[in-house]
Amino acid sequence: MKKQTNLISQNLAALRQYHKYSQEEVAEKVGVTRQAVAKWESGETVPDILNCDALADLYDVSVDALIHHNQEETHMPIPPRGKHLFGTVKVGERGQIVLPKKARELFHIKSGDLLVVLGDEQPGSAGIALIPGDIVLNNISFLRDLLGDEKEASQ
Repeated sequence: MKKQTNLISQNLAALRQYHKYSQEEVAEKVGVTRQAVAKWESGETVPDILNCDALADLYDVSVDALIHHNQEETHMPIPPRGKHLFGTVKVGERGQIVLPKKARELFHIKSGDLLVVLGDEQPGSAGIALIPGDIVLNNISFLRDLLGDEKEASQ
């Protein structure tokens, strides 16, 4: 329970600082006292389930992430609701990677599944995305929309 209390208190403090709220502002938005927020952040007490839900809504994170996300372990901040940070992977000599188990489970990816690898070179948004092959290959307009080929998509 102590470890869980520490995670919640660390997450609450980090989220408040990220959103640039004072403890008074959080207290007002959630409907508690500033002292309650201070006690949550210090680990002296933990918010009840209704306050956890209100805090998760305020910070646009899941209640699960608010309670369980370990920033020290993942080396990443708490992701917004519906977004996921699965950690890091190393690229092998031939370009292979191993997708984290949690990602495979959440997106029902199993051995033999076909994934389409997409890329964006634009500064500020450069990156690689993996999309289930059946979604892309069975819906060419989806691929055009995804790639932003408006001229071809409108024909």
